[in-house]
Amino acid sequence: MEALLLDIEFNTAATSRARDIATHGFPGAAACRRKFLRFFPQGFADATYLAWERDYKWAVHRRWKHALNKAELENLLERREYGEVARRAVQIESRTNLLFSFEKIALRDAVRTTATARLFADGLYDFLFGEAPQPERFGGWCDTIAALPRKQTRVLTWPLVTVFGFLASPSRHIFLKPVVSRNAAEAYGFPFPYRSRPSWDSYAKFLDLARVVRRDLSEVKT
Repeated sequence: MEALLLDIEFNTAATSRARDIATHGFPGAAACRRKFLRFFPQGFADATYLAWERDYKWAVHRRWKHALNKAELENLLERREYGEVARRAVQIESRTNLLFSFEKIALRDAVRTTATARLFADGLYDFLFGEAPQPERFGGWCDTIAALPRKQTRVLTWPLVTVFGFLASPSRHIFLKPVVSRNAAEAYGFPFPYRSRPSWDSYAKFLDLARVVRRDLSEVKT
């Protein structure tokens, strides 16, 4: 549930959906809240919460903002340093425990060549900073990951598709790990139409769940 508790930026369409959702209660909300506060009595200011869930992720986010911010990414792409973009992204992610080891290896192997590094770098920029609507950007990013070569294990997984948006912009994106995320939605009583193949429909619904949780925990200590 930890990623659900980070701030999510509202865009116009998403705000409308969240307002519709806000008119309905969810049967597991109270129990989930009690469980969260049982583990972290001081809420989001709890020292254990900060140590277990937030601080290291925030440190990695700050590292990303330094190494792969918009201006730096544009500079690297202009110089055609696609391999450096891929190297930095992989290295920054390696400081987290968000991806499974086989996903880390699959990604590292998939961006070894200049051609695949360029595919990854261009796709990453379009996803994070492109001008297309968010559904199109997310769909394009899924297509980019799907087009990367598979050596031993597949690269098109929900964690791989969502981890870089989360590290780059946790106010806008969310990390989705299938089992944990589905269990969280079920416990909350929130309808989550999960599909194993990453898609905007499922991702948008998970963002809705994050907004609901943020709303429901808005008065918890920070």
